[in-house]
Amino acid sequence: MIWCVEDDSSIREIEVYTLNSTGFEARGFADGASFRAALETEKPELVLLDVMLPGEDGVSLLRFLRQTPETRDIPVIMATAKGMEYDKIQSLDMGADDYLVKPFGMMEMVSRVKAVLRRCAPARQSHQLTDGQVTVDLDGHTVTAAGERVILTFKEFELLRLFLSHPGVAFTRDQLFNDVWGADYVGESRTVDMHIRTLRQKLGTCGNRIATVRGVGYRWEAKS
Repeated sequence: MIWCVEDDSSIREIEVYTLNSTGFEARGFADGASFRAALETEKPELVLLDVMLPGEDGVSLLRFLRQTPETRDIPVIMATAKGMEYDKIQSLDMGADDYLVKPFGMMEMVSRVKAVLRRCAPARQSHQLTDGQVTVDLDGHTVTAAGERVILTFKEFELLRLFLSHPGVAFTRDQLFNDVWGADYVGESRTVDMHIRTLRQKLGTCGNRIATVRGVGYRWEAKS
């Protein structure tokens, strides 16, 4: 939801109409009081905020947004009058994400809104484990080794995930068996050896990173 805070009803209506017709949801406010009241029950995705408003002006509202923990991360585009260089600089210094100089075209407004939303979107958290030339993508459940895609079974994937999560740690066969197959699984430690062998083969030249620890089990050799 994009909120447009603009006291000129004709400008406010065309802003809301344009945003709604270009795939956004938009809502207009004529002054700071109605804008503040709405914030008590809802939070917008972005605010298009005019500097010159009746009562509390846009700069004061921007200061309020940035000083309030619940709203400090909401992107704000300030609308400033042509020639009001001080308003523009003050707004940016106070944390505005962008500005538009009046009179501005509606397509320019839409482009600025899209750009700010892209820039301010939270970065997608990377759920990857990487060591040397081996990368395990935990979201996509994929593995690459030396730049090549490697197809693993579920148990092989879980073994590799465990190794890369604890590089340099020696695991006994029983530990690997319990962690990957589960304590209730009926089997034997030889199952671990068989899966380690196929995992090494599939990883190719990277397979030698899985070291045999004599009398213990296996370890992923950490890159120095």
